[in-house]
Amino acid sequence: MLLQSRRKSAYFFLVLGICLVAIAVALNVGWVVINVREVALLILGGILFIVIIAGLVLNTIFLVREIRRNEQHDSFINAVTHELKTPIASIRLYLETLQTREVDEAKRNEFYKIMLDDSDRLLHTVEQVLSAGRTGDRKRQIYRSVIDIGVLGRDCVELARKRKNLEESSLSYTEKLDNADRPLVMGDTDELRAAFSNLIDNAVKYSDKEIKVKVEVSSPDSNLISFKVTDQGVGIPRGHLKEIFKRFYRVPLRVAAMVKGTGLGLFIVRSVVTKHGGKTFAESPGEGLGSTFTILLPRFKQ
Repeated sequence: MLLQSRRKSAYFFLVLGICLVAIAVALNVGWVVINVREVALLILGGILFIVIIAGLVLNTIFLVREIRRNEQHDSFINAVTHELKTPIASIRLYLETLQTREVDEAKRNEFYKIMLDDSDRLLHTVEQVLSAGRTGDRKRQIYRSVIDIGVLGRDCVELARKRKNLEESSLSYTEKLDNADRPLVMGDTDELRAAFSNLIDNAVKYSDKEIKVKVEVSSPDSNLISFKVTDQGVGIPRGHLKEIFKRFYRVPLRVAAMVKGTGLGLFIVRSVVTKHGGKTFAESPGEGLGSTFTILLPRFKQ
């Protein structure tokens, strides 16, 4: 109901802006026809006409952006509400079962595992929201130290394997370095771990049928370190490759819509990488053909 009310209000002002533009055009054209011989007034009227039209066009553009922003915000609220409510309801159900019924040891251990998984899911959602708030704060200082991206990347892969119960063939890690120098960068360990983990979790989550995710750390040149995550999942249409890093944005694919999320993961990734002086970009041949996400960070030289 709230979303429909917002949309109606926004559409009303959008239509109003278009109507005002049409009225302004009609009035000015009529005024020019009537006062065609008055050159000075004609010039003044033309200037005022341009100013009025520019203001109305800017107002209309602002309204369209607000409509999209409100829709994304409402989608985010709905997604977060679901992501918080579902594991809590599941945990409560299993606790009530354990409290009211006699359960054998094997079943009890199964319930414990499910509740722990739900707790991890709940914690992940909370961490996503908190991370988005922290990374969005430009005044927040980060605590820099020298980080081995190879070690950090391998740790993130191992953690993802344990959380998702994946085999090495489903989630692999490789290093491609031209020399003996380690891939060192100067940065905040916790923030970079969050960025790497988000990319890995997304690749696993959006793998359509079979999970085949490859994580690679390399050095494209002497000044950069690359962290690349490639999957064979649902893919990304070309027109959405730049949009996906915006806050709350989710690709409107049928398969992707079935995967729950907050629309914050890639926003956090780009925010963290930008703070570290790096770049983030996505590549995909198209829908259903997988995707590759790459983080480029400036190399630390001793």
